This record gives sequence, structure tokens and C-alpha cells, in this order.
Amino acid sequence: MKIWVDADACPVVIKEILFKAAERTQIDVTLVANHAIRIPSSKVIHFMQVSHGFDIADNEIVARLNPGDLVITSDIPLADEAIEKGATCLSPRGELYTKANIKSRLNMRDFMDTLRSSGIDTGGPPALSQSNRMAFANHLDKILTQHTRHQ
Repeated sequence: MKIWVDADACPVVIKEILFKAAERTQIDVTLVANHAIRIPSSKVIHFMQVSHGFDIADNEIVARLNPGDLVITSDIPLADEAIEKGATCLSPRGELYTKANIKSRLNMRDFMDTLRSSGIDTGGPPALSQSNRMAFANHLDKILTQHTRHQ
């Protein structure tokens, strides 16, 4: 298993949780972004910078991931593609995307896009809360524990 991070919009606190988990488990984490991101010096933490452009980072992640990998993203279309390829997907807010819930999330995203494009202000997501961080850390720990048991 490898962990792929859609890092352009991933909060710093979530990256720090991932860095600690990578060191603890020795599972490779690769952050993919179109701008430079500082990462700690580590043999298991990597950074891949891609060119600017719509979905370039997402496409790079989908092209490189394998079934059983973990993708960290708040991008619903990326999560949908990753699930189709057999990956597990977790949002930085701690929401586990699955085959059972991804299509409804995609439909809601498309609906909100339609509202925004028609001029309705839908607002943005609330700030990342302590409970979001805890949900993320708990889901991540559960996924990594299951992975190490199946080794």
C-alpha cells in the first residue's frame, strides 16, 4: 500500500498527521501538488510537483495508484476515479468515501456546482474542526492497522 495525497488543498495539520503515520508505519506517502510543498527529510515521505492546470495532480495520482492504495483528497471526482481503481479514499475531514456513498457525493457536488454557476452563493466549507482532525486520524489509524495485519 502507498498513500497518495492530493496536496494542493490538504490542510497542514492533516499533512503532519500523515507524516507521523508514515514514519511510524514505514508506508510510503507521496504528496502531489502543482506548487512546492515542504516535506520532512524521510525515506518514506515524497513530493511530486506537477504542472499547473485543471486536474493535472488528480490525473497523476489516478495514473500511479494501485488497488489497495490510500488516496487522501477532498476532490469528489478524484475519489470516484480512485475507488473505481480499487483504492481506499479518505477526505481530510475524516470522511471515508466508498462505493456505497461516492455517487451520491458526486451528485451533490454537481448540484452545488450548478447552483454556484447560476449565481447562488453556496458558501464554502466550514473551517477544519478538532472533531474533523480526530475523525481523520482515527480513520487513518484503522486503515493502516488493517493493512499491517494483512501483510
